[in-house]
Amino acid sequence: MQQIINFMIKNSIRLLFLLFLGISLGLTIQSHLYHKSRVISSANVISGSVYEKINLLNEYMNLKHENEILSEENAILKNILYNIKDSTFIENIYSKPIEEGNFNVIKSKIINNSFSSKENYLTLNSGTNDGIKPFMGVINSKGIIGIIDYTSPKYATVISVLNTKSEINAKIKKSNHFGTLTWNGKNAGLVQLIDVPRLATVKKGDTIVTGAQSSIFPENILIGTIDKIYVDNKTNYFTLDVKLFNDMTSIGHVYIIENRDRKEIIQLEAELKNEQ
Repeated sequence: MQQIINFMIKNSIRLLFLLFLGISLGLTIQSHLYHKSRVISSANVISGSVYEKINLLNEYMNLKHENEILSEENAILKNILYNIKDSTFIENIYSKPIEEGNFNVIKSKIINNSFSSKENYLTLNSGTNDGIKPFMGVINSKGIIGIIDYTSPKYATVISVLNTKSEINAKIKKSNHFGTLTWNGKNAGLVQLIDVPRLATVKKGDTIVTGAQSSIFPENILIGTIDKIYVDNKTNYFTLDVKLFNDMTSIGHVYIIENRDRKEIIQLEAELKNEQ
């Protein structure tokens, strides 16, 4: 306390000057509209800048929550998209109830991802408690990821498209010529579309999507673009190197797709094979 008193005595003239300066500034601001408006404007700029920084910090801290909300909204939108039957549905989407379609979409997140072996798998933080079953398709905003393999109450494993055992029906988007999407185990950025008929017109850069013959994925889910074209000398079919849209080494939120009609399709095809 004594040090404070000594400081005030020692600097009394300066403190008195600052006091009178503050009083005079206050009287000037109060009595002159121009000065008052300038002070308020400056204060608003400063406070606005501070609030903006605080808001940015809050937004950053809430990114995880916002991502969860976006994932839920995307799942709803994809549910609608994959069940559209005609173009008039879009026009009436807000004016009539959404009917239950063939596909159901469930959001999830990858918690483990392998991509350096011949048979790669991913692990999801969703399981049977969330409605996940084997043979459901897994995608994200850029395209296909793989197919559900095993499930537990809270988790599920996915056969990655980067798995030499993976086989998915796919087609050339512009021509509808189809083949089987596989992986030769060599490059994590390239998969192969095999058994494409030589009648198909193919060129580098053409888009590859899921085919209509898949009982797991909806038709026209993105996969990638043609990078190289080969002719298989044994079968005389095209083999296409497909550059994936997805970076399979860096994946976060995903969507699991259930084809509600898959069981019926499988049973019908099995009966047909038995008759043959």
